[in-house]
Amino acid sequence: MNEIFKKLALVGDVWVLWILVAASIASLGVMIDRWRLFWQSRAEFGALLESLTTALERGDIMAARKVTREHKSVEARVALAGLTHSVLGLAAMENAMSARWISERSLLEKNLMVLGTLGNNAPFIGLFGTVLGIIKAFNDLALAGGSGANVVMSGISSALIATAFGIFVAIPAVAANNYFYARLRRIGSNCQTLIHSLQVQRHKESPVQAMINPVLS
Repeated sequence: MNEIFKKLALVGDVWVLWILVAASIASLGVMIDRWRLFWQSRAEFGALLESLTTALERGDIMAARKVTREHKSVEARVALAGLTHSVLGLAAMENAMSARWISERSLLEKNLMVLGTLGNNAPFIGLFGTVLGIIKAFNDLALAGGSGANVVMSGISSALIATAFGIFVAIPAVAANNYFYARLRRIGSNCQTLIHSLQVQRHKESPVQAMINPVLS
């Protein structure tokens, strides 16, 4: 068993570097994909909330729905879900908006685990490659005898590249992961604001308006 592990270790850190190259490509792919999705889902939330509130204060549910359809954001889709179910009461409206936000969040979070995993583990993968490189360097020194100092120094120098590369892969992955989750928290906060705003507007309606609006919608 020791001989098997020794043979694997003496392969060196080259294969670990290729793993890190593949990981960096995967990380970059996730970053581009998530950035594209978040960019498509961006919103001028202040304008959306103001337009929606104005329409609801007039009791115009149709206008409020039109506002949400004009905005291509997560917040607008969550608001539209609430307006669609507002005829069933406040609880149904809130549940519909919460369910839609959970669905949207799952879509936005897709593959972010890849960034988190690489950010946490890429340095350790690089360190593992460095250890393998050092093992190989000392083995080369043993084979070369006392005159192999240059060989082992060169081997150790090359082995340290794996650790540096692991850190290089981890830093942008962690930064991107933190950025995307910050965006998620902001969108979630906006959705909570919309839920509260729609609840307030529905509470303001008189019983007569509450009966008329569903018919008009």
